[in-house]
Amino acid sequence: MISDIFLGLGMGLFIGAGCRWFDVPLPAPPKLVGALLVVAMTTGFLVTDYVLGTDMLAMAEIVK
Repeated sequence: MISDIFLGLGMGLFIGAGCRWFDVPLPAPPKLVGALLVVAMTTGFLVTDYVLGTDMLAMAEIVK
């Protein structure tokens, strides 16, 4: 779990550095509302992943 967090942060820094190095516009919204939208989408993704993962584990226990 911790390695996934560090991998994600590393990839984000690498993509940001690459965008800066090659003068590509940053692939993120420049406004606060856009940044909050990204946070909301990420939170929704993580919560859904947790809920579905929990349900899948419970179903796997029932099937056994």
